[in-house]
Amino acid sequence: MSAPVRTNERPGTRATARHIRMSATKARAVLDLIRGADVRSAEQILRFSERDAAQVVLKLLRSAIANAEHNDDQIGDDLVVSACYADEGRTIRRFRPRARGRATRIRKRTCHITIIVSRMSEEELERRRAREESRPGSRAARRSGQQATEERRRRTRRRRGGRSGAAGAGEQSSGQTSEGEAGAARDEAGAEGQPEPESPDEGRDEPAGDEGQAATSGAEASGEAATPGSSPGAEEER
Repeated sequence: MSAPVRTNERPGTRATARHIRMSATKARAVLDLIRGADVRSAEQILRFSERDAAQVVLKLLRSAIANAEHNDDQIGDDLVVSACYADEGRTIRRFRPRARGRATRIRKRTCHITIIVSRMSEEELERRRAREESRPGSRAARRSGQQATEERRRRTRRRRGGRSGAAGAGEQSSGQTSEGEAGAARDEAGAEGQPEPESPDEGRDEPAGDEGQAATSGAEASGEAATPGSSPGAEEER
């Protein structure tokens, strides 16, 4: 059987404050409030605590979170206070004068406070995310609502794009059908022997304007001259 892990050997990122001018007993009373809690809940507990030791522990907790984020590339919201303890430090001795020339010893205690933070397990993270999303007005609830809205918009755009594509394909297919029907009608007309109607400008080689009239009059004159029996000699002979 493996030996249990000691408190000061717990894995994680730590921060230590040494020679704090208070007794270890007073510091332990505050550390017991945040042991095992996530860092955000621990900050709230320490912020509203009425003990003087809470201010020192709060600064130390923020230092441990900063060490985890900058040194170990951890996410601050995913951390939990895995271990925290206070050890006795050096005792400062002072004396107070008393009656009859005597003196009384005064002991000024100090302590060393250590906080260790580590990342939560995956099960705990999933449970926490579900709890945050179910709570109305939270940041996770707003984020999930925004993601759901974006997903609905994407589905709507895809649906509208599909409808427009189907409409374009339908128009194209109808145009192809009308062209096919026109071609079939032309084939049937050719098979029955009906000539296709010519365009009004097809086969017209006559000149237009004054030149056309002059050419017509010249052709008529030449035709009259070439007609037999139309000359005066022929009339005299008759």
